[in-house]
Amino acid sequence: MRTFIQRLGALSLLMAFGLALVACGNKEAEQRKAFTAFLQTRVLDKPGLRVPMPTEEEKASFGDYAKHYAVITDFNEGMNKSVSQPMTQIMAKGALRSIADLASRRDDLKAAKDGLNGLRSALDQQTAKADAAHAQLKQPDDLKPVYDKAFDKTVTTPAGTFKEVFPALDTVFDSALAIGDFLEKNKSKIQVSGTTVTVADPAVQAELNKMLQQLNGQSAAINAAQRKMQAMVQGS
Repeated sequence: MRTFIQRLGALSLLMAFGLALVACGNKEAEQRKAFTAFLQTRVLDKPGLRVPMPTEEEKASFGDYAKHYAVITDFNEGMNKSVSQPMTQIMAKGALRSIADLASRRDDLKAAKDGLNGLRSALDQQTAKADAAHAQLKQPDDLKPVYDKAFDKTVTTPAGTFKEVFPALDTVFDSALAIGDFLEKNKSKIQVSGTTVTVADPAVQAELNKMLQQLNGQSAAINAAQRKMQAMVQGS
């Protein structure tokens, strides 16, 4: 038969264990509260696209939820390195300043167009990685809707908006390359000097004007996509 002291000792252990569970539960609740407040005030309530880096003290206050925010920051860091920065280089390489560039810089245009395929693939990979990590997160019911909104604002929407630029760029590069090929094919009939173009054959001139008008119209689509992207980033 167990003695009273033995029973009391067992009861004390149970109470201690229960108190430990309560303390742990309170700590998690505090961490969840801190993380939720960070997402709401520093990400969702701010206009435009904001992905602030928490301080070490803030990370500590999030507990394990800091890993949940890392899903967002890792995506944005990956986007900057594998998409945004290379995109700047590609656009500089494919920039056109005159009609003469359409003929003399066809290799640059081809390289820029090929580079877009790599960017599209990198964007898809970064998005798929973030989506997979998001799907694996286990979150309480009060945190999940706030996190989901923050994820949509900082991952899903930027990725989708960025993707809208690619079709417009593809079309512009295709048209620019076609014009370059046309100029090369008809170089005996077309004289280009700076911004001045002289065409000896009326039929060739009409076709060239048509192609240039199409290129100008397609450039407007890129400008529209860029404005949409700027509005998303700035929140305007």
